[in-house]
Amino acid sequence: MAEAAIDNLRKVLELERAKGFADSAVLGGLDGYLRRLPKDSPALSNQHLSAALGALPVGGYASLPSAKRRRWLEGLLAIIDGRSAGAQPSPGVGPKTGASPPPLAAAGAKRGARPVAARRVVQTAGQASLDSPISALRGVSRATLSRFARLGVQTVHDLLFHFPYRYNDFANIRPISQLVVGEEQTVLATVWSAAETTIGRRLKGSEAIVGDETGTLRVIWWGQRYIARQLRPGTRVALSGKVSVYRGQLQMESPEYESLSSDDLIHTARLVPVYPLTEGLWPRVVRRLAKDALDKFADNVPDPVPPEPKERLRLWPLPYALRQMHYPDSLETAQMARRCLAFQELLIIQLGVLKRRRAWQESGRAYPLALPPEALAGLLSSLPFALTQAQRRVMGEMAADIGREVPMSRLLQGDVGSGKTVVATAGLLAAVASGCQGAMMAPTEILAEQHYRTICALLGDGRESILDGGVFHPPSMEKPLRVALLIGSLRGREKAAAQEAIACGEVDIAIGTHALIQAEVSFPRLGLVVVDEQHRFGVMQRAALRAKGQSPHVLVMTATPIPRTLVLTVYGDLDISLIDEMPAGRKAVKTIRALPHERDEVYGFVREEVTKGRQAFIICPLIEESEAIAAKAVVQEYEHLARDVFPDLRLGLVHGRLPSAEREGEMRSFRDGDLDILVATAVVEVGIDVANATIMLVEGADRFGLSQLHQFRGRVGRGEHQSYCILLAENPSQEAQERLSLMETIYDGFRLAEEDLRLRGPGEYFGTRQTGMPDLKVARLSDVDLIERARAEAARLLEADPSLARPEHRLLECQVSRLWERVTAEVS
Repeated sequence: MAEAAIDNLRKVLELERAKGFADSAVLGGLDGYLRRLPKDSPALSNQHLSAALGALPVGGYASLPSAKRRRWLEGLLAIIDGRSAGAQPSPGVGPKTGASPPPLAAAGAKRGARPVAARRVVQTAGQASLDSPISALRGVSRATLSRFARLGVQTVHDLLFHFPYRYNDFANIRPISQLVVGEEQTVLATVWSAAETTIGRRLKGSEAIVGDETGTLRVIWWGQRYIARQLRPGTRVALSGKVSVYRGQLQMESPEYESLSSDDLIHTARLVPVYPLTEGLWPRVVRRLAKDALDKFADNVPDPVPPEPKERLRLWPLPYALRQMHYPDSLETAQMARRCLAFQELLIIQLGVLKRRRAWQESGRAYPLALPPEALAGLLSSLPFALTQAQRRVMGEMAADIGREVPMSRLLQGDVGSGKTVVATAGLLAAVASGCQGAMMAPTEILAEQHYRTICALLGDGRESILDGGVFHPPSMEKPLRVALLIGSLRGREKAAAQEAIACGEVDIAIGTHALIQAEVSFPRLGLVVVDEQHRFGVMQRAALRAKGQSPHVLVMTATPIPRTLVLTVYGDLDISLIDEMPAGRKAVKTIRALPHERDEVYGFVREEVTKGRQAFIICPLIEESEAIAAKAVVQEYEHLARDVFPDLRLGLVHGRLPSAEREGEMRSFRDGDLDILVATAVVEVGIDVANATIMLVEGADRFGLSQLHQFRGRVGRGEHQSYCILLAENPSQEAQERLSLMETIYDGFRLAEEDLRLRGPGEYFGTRQTGMPDLKVARLSDVDLIERARAEAARLLEADPSLARPEHRLLECQVSRLWERVTAEVS
């Protein structure tokens, strides 16, 4: 039966050849005959025949000139006769040599999508290379070169990895009579007329009338008069765009267009890539150059991923993945290409993260630290509360780490108010008890002062001078202990004195800001480094503080809940400890959504709380593109509140444009009770605890993410009184309404963080640049499974080859080194 079906196809093809390739062998043409073949026809199930049939262009056999019809048909007959079992007849528009897709590529091919030809051009010595500027490609002017440079695209390699962020689906090909108004679709038609035209009084453009066997279509291009000169009557074209009606006639406005005489359609009749652009850089230019780069250089791109992981994960060769990423045959192949490229990106990141962890652990011997049981008991007995089980568990994890000579690298996560500082204090006391120094670095002066006060209160009465440092004699400690504060706002003489005291070992615990990592500061015996609000610093700041000691243990803390995927990437070089339990008796902050017409009622509630002796925050979003304009808007809101709403209350103002000293001074005044209401931007997200503050009013709450709103909420509820977080949104979108609803019902910061990452994506979760996380071109932080697979493969590779020195790993090592050198340069 199979032989009979293929024999029938042979007879049709031979008759078509006898008739001079006039497409007259069968009624309705050869294309109609092929479309009528059953899906289970042996002609379609045969791999080589199916590939040959798929090599036809979107216009089918009928769209080919006679010479190409002949070449394609003769090749097909050769396959049937067994004369060239591996050949694929090419009419000049299908896949070329070396471009046959892997088995997975064909699986998801979308009917009607046209595969882009992949010309294999092997560059030789003396010719352009991947490192050549993009001017090596045809038709790149100086202006185009400078525009690409604004996008960070300077070399051919950069262009190959300048990926589309979405695709226009123009694979929906219809005859003119079946076009649907309002939909994106493609027509294959003949140009009947084309001319420059004036639309209205002044607007000039191009107008064409095109037609097929079912009807005619008017096409208008606004302002693009040159198109009329390109579209000659009789030309066969593909037009892709949205269809509308003008005076009862179907028309397309400014569609993509392309001549069907072209070997490869890249602007129409397929999934068309949409690239990031900049002013003056047109989509057609980027698509043309990307295609040119793929044709000439894709096969030269070295693939750093070794064969074993590729086989385990069924990943495509890199050149084919690049082609399918730029010009996919279907949405399924685009997704598979993204997966292949994302894995490579994540593997390089994970190798860098794990190598950094290994290098830190092998960089030198740390001082083993231990806190005598009686000293720990003395610390705990001085606390006005009992430790939670979570705090005790985390203290045990830290004690086990710092008791070894291998330097600790541990991330301590805990919601606002969960008791991280007590855990850190125990570690710092262990350093002092072991004859070493401890250091704690915070991102702001107000937070550094806050830690200083808290630790002083835990060690003594907390009343010692902030500037001179405090001397304590904690219970069960053998010698007095000195704590010093080092911040940028200290006067020169005070700062020099603190630096000298740290350098000569007189200071046991130094608490400060970036001032701690300045060149003038040295620690003779640094045992433990604590970095608070880790995401406010970069990798290099953390490394700089580490470098102040031999190989100190490092504990980084954050109250910003971190989703699992960020833990595996940004913080992948750290062990994780989690305080997932709040102290007993702490009241949950009641969270309420308010509508604009309830504003007066909200202000009245704020006044009631202040009358009771409480304090309030009012947060204003930065909604202007210019920071200066935004600051002015916040100042105007503050003046309105102070003049018209709360004229009898004491209001303060902080925003990012205020000088640091003025901003810190306002925060201190609020903390000390000299202000009733603090009007602020997001600068108060971290860094100020005021037990007496019971109101957090967030204006424009729909403009903030869940994690940021949760951080605002954590600024209140620190004392004994019931606290409230009021979310005021003017006109929230559906997504914003979902966020605000989640805030009302979920109080677990880690659950909110996962929801935030899901809703907003990693780019907005927090700035990856400041974390030392490389920019992700293809991978997403929502790719949990892929991240975990990349981490597992990275661990397997490093276990077998710790230095990646084997020949098959050298390219991978080169890319890892290059990536992390760039990250280091960007964050340093």
